[in-house]
Amino acid sequence: MSRRHRAEKREVLPDALFGDAVVTKFINYLMYDGKKSVAERLVYGAFERMQKRTGSEPLQVFHDALENVKPDLEVRSRRVGGATYQVPVEVRTERAQALAIRWMINASRNRSETTMTERLSNEFMDAANSRGSAVKKREDTHRMAEANRAFSHYRW
Repeated sequence: MSRRHRAEKREVLPDALFGDAVVTKFINYLMYDGKKSVAERLVYGAFERMQKRTGSEPLQVFHDALENVKPDLEVRSRRVGGATYQVPVEVRTERAQALAIRWMINASRNRSETTMTERLSNEFMDAANSRGSAVKKREDTHRMAEANRAFSHYRW
């Protein structure tokens, strides 16, 4: 990691179907071994499946799901005088989005449905309705931050 300056953020291009940069970012996180077309097929298939099941706009369900999974607080380890404290800190918006995407993908991969398209669509719908593994992960993170609120004066 360079000490000269912080690495500049690369902007992702909006995806072809919806023109949304967040969808592109989700596809990039989902991708294995540079197989972008496979990841696109999975995400767009999940969107079609949500469209058929709910009848509502899949992009809106996707954004609602991400909004429900984004954390506001998290704990960071901080060493003070030989002791390590879990200090609650606010999450930056970029990091909150990255965590939400990562948690959604991990929760989808751990589901028991047969195809990844089914897993993704069901996880999106669950998260949009404030239930599911990804939302539970956010609640656990908030609970841990709340439990360690006594150490918030160690914030830097």
